[in-house]
Amino acid sequence: MLLLGLITQLAIAQNSDYNAPRDGYGNPDFNGIWQAMGTAHWDIETHQTRAGPLWQLGALGAIPGGIGIVEGGSIPYQPAALAKKQENQANWMELDPAVKCYMPGIPRANYMPQPFQILQTPDLILFAYQFASASRTVFMNRPDYQAQIPTVMGHSLGHFEGDTFVINVSDQYDLTWFDSSGNHHSENMKVTERFTHTGPDTLYYEATIEDPQTFTRPWKISLPLYRRLENDMRLVEFKCQEYSEEILYGHLRQTPEAAAAAAGQ
Repeated sequence: MLLLGLITQLAIAQNSDYNAPRDGYGNPDFNGIWQAMGTAHWDIETHQTRAGPLWQLGALGAIPGGIGIVEGGSIPYQPAALAKKQENQANWMELDPAVKCYMPGIPRANYMPQPFQILQTPDLILFAYQFASASRTVFMNRPDYQAQIPTVMGHSLGHFEGDTFVINVSDQYDLTWFDSSGNHHSENMKVTERFTHTGPDTLYYEATIEDPQTFTRPWKISLPLYRRLENDMRLVEFKCQEYSEEILYGHLRQTPEAAAAAAGQ
């Protein structure tokens, strides 16, 4: 894990002199459609390949192993929060919010296995995510603008530090996980995101997590993002509610007798 971190930092250093493109207002230009590669959406920590929940899919249904994106290797949970994580992981098919088509939250939305688009103006920057048609608005250069209410995708305030796009995210419901392995947070979580160009078609993404209720100290994830270069590339609709209706509402279609049997009455 230490070697992986050194290699990653070396790769960043080699691209530190890259001059980011500029938009029409002279700001670093992050417009485009981007996507993460890897298995962080399954587990942000390093994990082995394991059988998936649907044996009918055979090898195609297996959950691939992968190198984690958590710097230092492991998440510094409080003891009670670690126990909750383990319970979540043991029952992830029933509990994972993404299985139920909830919006992924931040930072998970940025490494789901579907693309997202950044649309940039001087005052607002919009993130449109293909998964669940989620979106969020980043309010630029308004550090005192407070959230009116908590939301699933949080309250995002952005600014530029040189060529790096920095976003401070707060007021996010605890209805989201970091991955499908039960890694979770509280509503007190604050996320500081940093997007930096490392080449014409690559970004380096970092997110620092602070949540004293859940973790013993702040911790960080980091990974590259890649521009989608297909001709006429665009986001397509992924209205996933129809695929999760049985999970969310199937019990409402049961007869009273079936419901009573399921409840052990």
